[in-house]
Amino acid sequence: MSLAGGLLTLWTETPLKYAHQISRSLGVEAYLKLENMHPSHSFKYRGISHFILQKQIEIGDHAHFVIASGGNAGLAAACAARRLKSRCTVYIPEFVSPSTLQLLKSEEAEVVVVGTCYNAALAAAKEFVDTEPDSVMVPAYDDPLVWEGHSSMIREIYDEISKKPSAIFCSVGGAGLLGGILKGCKAVGWEDGKLLPALETMGSDCFYHSMSLNKGRFNAEKKELPPTVELVHDKANDVYLAHFHKFDSKASGSLGASEPAGAIVRMALDWPGGVKCVSVPDGISMETLALFANDQKMLVELSCSTTLVPAYHRALFNKLLPGGSPEEERTVVFIVCGGFKVSSSDAAECQNLLDTDPRGNGETWTVKYDDGSLLTFEK
Repeated sequence: MSLAGGLLTLWTETPLKYAHQISRSLGVEAYLKLENMHPSHSFKYRGISHFILQKQIEIGDHAHFVIASGGNAGLAAACAARRLKSRCTVYIPEFVSPSTLQLLKSEEAEVVVVGTCYNAALAAAKEFVDTEPDSVMVPAYDDPLVWEGHSSMIREIYDEISKKPSAIFCSVGGAGLLGGILKGCKAVGWEDGKLLPALETMGSDCFYHSMSLNKGRFNAEKKELPPTVELVHDKANDVYLAHFHKFDSKASGSLGASEPAGAIVRMALDWPGGVKCVSVPDGISMETLALFANDQKMLVELSCSTTLVPAYHRALFNKLLPGGSPEEERTVVFIVCGGFKVSSSDAAECQNLLDTDPRGNGETWTVKYDDGSLLTFEK
């Protein structure tokens, strides 16, 4: 264990890498926060290990940690519990790959395979916790302790660079990462004027749709949603949310939350610097995965390469962060959130996209922008 910002932690500080090629291409100072370097290969280890450690301190060594997950959150919980010599059970849906199952077991987690979707696994996990003494339900993303753990990455960035970044880019699913970034920025005085672009893939973009429903945004009056998406109202945070019953994205294994955390949607709506939502097609995230692997020699999940789309597509980057005077120096950080569900064969498939361009039109990408407009730009 170590101390970070006054917190007793299970994680160690991750590198903040200057990205020369991206910086030169975009005309900025670009940094990569390498959250893929955690024991579970993703940022989720911060928040989930923080939650587990605090609950073990509160309950004792006999605590039994239970989580429902399709992968990264479950592995983070298993790694943290094994480190603390605590019992951990991961409920996973039937679609999870054998390699994920084996990896969880290698971290000494008990695994229960149940249901055809995440919600079914979550319901089974909650039912078990309700009847099992000393068991603790570990949230994948919707809990203040989880956000507090994630927020530590901002303190690390703050300690390494001398000036406030012009933007911090991240991907969103249930929005736990974004919640940590918001809390972290507020803690170090980066609240005013801080732009936070939040990226998702079309077909798993519950945060994009949820933000659109609220506070005078483009869909606040009509509240129109895709056929398989339900409108719900979070009374506690007074926000409308888009609840997905079906996903249509290759990134849904990590970004496929049924709905985002209502408290984070509220924080994002009220954020002084603005949270800009962008939803991109799977293809451009796949292309970016290959570009990032070739550039940085790292493999990341599709959910993570979604964060990096603006790094390799200057038109989208400039739309999100227009340049000022020639003398203005812009510093940006991309959160490399990581993920273990990636392989060399995934990278090869993405490289094939670069080589053969199966998009059909061969010329442009179209993304959904924050104001409801469609932004089309060349490859």
